[in-house]
Amino acid sequence: MDSNKSDRRRFLKQAAALAGVAAGAGLVTAKGQPTQDKHVHVEPPRRGARYSIDHLTHYTPLQDYAGIITPSRVHFVQQHSSEFPEIDADEHRLTIHGMVDRPLSFSMDDLKRLPSVSRVHFLECQGNSSSLIHTARAEPNMGLPVQYIWGMTSCSEWTGVPLSVLLKEAGVKKEGSWLVYEGADPGKFSHTLPMGKAMDDVFVAYAQNGDPVRVEQGYPIRMIVPGWEGPFSVKYLRHIKVVDQPYHAWNEAMNHSVTRADVGDKARWYHFQWATKSVITRPSAGMELRRGYVQITGLAWSGAGKIAKVDVSTDGGKTWREARIDGAVHSKAHTRFNFDWEWNGQETVIMSRSTDETGDVQPSREALYRNWGIKDLEHPARTTHFNAIQPWKIARDGTISDVMFAA
Repeated sequence: MDSNKSDRRRFLKQAAALAGVAAGAGLVTAKGQPTQDKHVHVEPPRRGARYSIDHLTHYTPLQDYAGIITPSRVHFVQQHSSEFPEIDADEHRLTIHGMVDRPLSFSMDDLKRLPSVSRVHFLECQGNSSSLIHTARAEPNMGLPVQYIWGMTSCSEWTGVPLSVLLKEAGVKKEGSWLVYEGADPGKFSHTLPMGKAMDDVFVAYAQNGDPVRVEQGYPIRMIVPGWEGPFSVKYLRHIKVVDQPYHAWNEAMNHSVTRADVGDKARWYHFQWATKSVITRPSAGMELRRGYVQITGLAWSGAGKIAKVDVSTDGGKTWREARIDGAVHSKAHTRFNFDWEWNGQETVIMSRSTDETGDVQPSREALYRNWGIKDLEHPARTTHFNAIQPWKIARDGTISDVMFAA
């Protein structure tokens, strides 16, 4: 067989599969047309996607919906492989082994027969709103700045089995203090998790917003690690190994590590819980404002628990007033805030600042950089775990821009 022809056919098949699922997720691909998949509802392509043959990113259009629940079809996607796996849920199994009394293998039916929970939680990529994104030019199909800068976070109601139930069934040995777990995607995405968190509020989800977890979100099951960075919530979950020490999975040690001045220019391999964050989603950069009444709205969230309050400034941070929180406030979930304002047509800067139930207050960029030991406060350093206050500048003509790193 001609290996070149075989490789080309394999490439085209994988590209076609990626395009089909991306279209079903509301993604835009270079030339892909929607194709039907039994697990994906196909809809017209929409803005918010960027993909290559080995990676796909979809940014949630935070500016385009109300409330706190992200429509499943536009939940953000970070796919670290060239294709989505084709998994038969009837054959898929989750194994738990390592330092346990009873190695176990669970089918989907087994998991659904066990005690379940349904909880509203956000997921967020560790690079969301990173400072480098603020100076990068978006591709035409990536949407407004609030989407391509902040849109790698989404919030859903997830349903599944508490991980503590599964681990207790297996019987964790006293030496077992960490987990190493792996997905069934082509890249075998792996991550590690301390046992304390695993036994607290982590669960294995098989449903999202009342429907089966979507293909691009990890069908048929994924880990949900509330409040922690997205890579912990491994998709297509198939193996969990109980071990006695932290392991440096490739994405932790290489792909997701960033050198930091505050630790002697060494890399912090482990970033766990998200600090408190917020962003005004409307009005925001790329939009135009008319003089008169404006409802400022946005989202706030924290990996530590519930949002206690959100303050809004309409004068560049000189003064702050408390916003109104609407709807339910869930722990480790998006929270919707609104603020009534009358714009007088003068140039100004608007921004939001969240405070969570632990008293943690969202910092300014300058304060965050000082804490991290970054001396050049105007430099968009390569960072993750970024949670600085987001300023939007309103010009006299009503146009709005991002001024996070304005000259």
